[in-house]
Amino acid sequence: MILAMGIFYGGIAQIIAGVVEVRKKNTFGAVAFISYGSFWLTLVGLLVLPKAGWVDATSNGAMIAYLLMWGLFTGCMFIGTLKLTRSLQVIFGSLTILFVLLALGDATGSTLIKQIAGIEGILCGFSAFYTAVAQVLNEVYKKTVLPV
Repeated sequence: MILAMGIFYGGIAQIIAGVVEVRKKNTFGAVAFISYGSFWLTLVGLLVLPKAGWVDATSNGAMIAYLLMWGLFTGCMFIGTLKLTRSLQVIFGSLTILFVLLALGDATGSTLIKQIAGIEGILCGFSAFYTAVAQVLNEVYKKTVLPV
């Protein structure tokens, strides 16, 4: 289930949303959606392709570097949110922390850090869910139903 969601909702749907943002001339939205859609597709590939015997498994060091680079990119995107809404700041701030925690969990092998990362991931996901619902409801009702 998680892999399918990574491909179709996390990956393809976000890339489509990014293309829509390009057409709206929203550079931040385009870069964010296309980048994170690509993240989900590459992550699924890193997990599935070795199991299918198509490529060698990713080394632990390479996975740590992958996660840290996504954390660095997300930290840079977070800086961009400082001119945007508080809800986007929460999403990108918590996502930056999540990538760092995931890398630290892999680097140390610490179950505790991985559990904290899991909780952080749930909070980050909830903040993204809230923001999406708020944007939809605020637009539909043409007023602030949920603050962003």
